[in-house]
Amino acid sequence: MAFDRQKIVEAVKEAKARAKPRNFTQTVEVAVNLKDIDLRKPENRFKLEVVLPHGRGKEPKIAVIADGAVAEAAKKLGLDVISGEQLEELAKSPRQARKLAKSYDFFIAAAPLMPKIGRYLGRYLGPRNKMPQVVPPTMTNLEPIIARLKKTVRIQLKNNPVVHAPIGTEDMDDEKLAENAEAVLNAIINKLERGENQVKSVYVKTTMGPAVKVER
Repeated sequence: MAFDRQKIVEAVKEAKARAKPRNFTQTVEVAVNLKDIDLRKPENRFKLEVVLPHGRGKEPKIAVIADGAVAEAAKKLGLDVISGEQLEELAKSPRQARKLAKSYDFFIAAAPLMPKIGRYLGRYLGPRNKMPQVVPPTMTNLEPIIARLKKTVRIQLKNNPVVHAPIGTEDMDDEKLAENAEAVLNAIINKLERGENQVKSVYVKTTMGPAVKVER
C-alpha cells in the first residue's frame, strides 16, 4: 500500500511528542480522509470491525444483555449483566437507555432478547455503531468472544468522507501502534472501490493533542 510502516511510526512518535502531559492516559487515534466517494449512495457507506494485532491498550467496557446460561457465564467473568426484566425497565426511561448506550464500548446479547433490544435500545445503540454481538441462549463460554472484543475497534463511514479509529494508548510501543494503524488502513482500503487511490490523507493524534500527517 501507499503508506510505509516507517512513515506511520514517525507520525506516531511525533503525535506523542507533541501531546502535552495530561492526568490520564490518552488514546492514540487515526483519521483517514477519503476522496472521490459519493456518500449519498448507501453502498458507499460501511461499518467495520477491525481486530487490532496489539489490542486497544486499555480494557473496553463490555455489557451482556441476557438471562439464563449466558447471564451466568457473564457473571463468572465479572461482566456487567442486564437482564430481560431490566431491559423492560429501560423502555420506560429514555434517559437511562441513552446513558447505558454511552457507558459501554460493546454489548453481547442472548438471541431471544434481540427483538426487545431492537425495540427499546436500537435507537440509542444503532447510531453509535454499538448493536450487540448475538450469541445462542445456551452459550456458556464467552471467553473467546470477550478476548476478540478486547482487541476490536468498530469504525464507520457515514455522512462525512473521514473515518476515525482508536489504535491504542500513548503508553504503547510506537511500532505496535503503527501496526494497529496499518490494520485499520488496510480494512478501510479493502472496502473502497478504488482502494488506496481514494485515500486523500491520514493523520495520527492523541486525544487532546494536535494531528500529525502521515507522509507518503
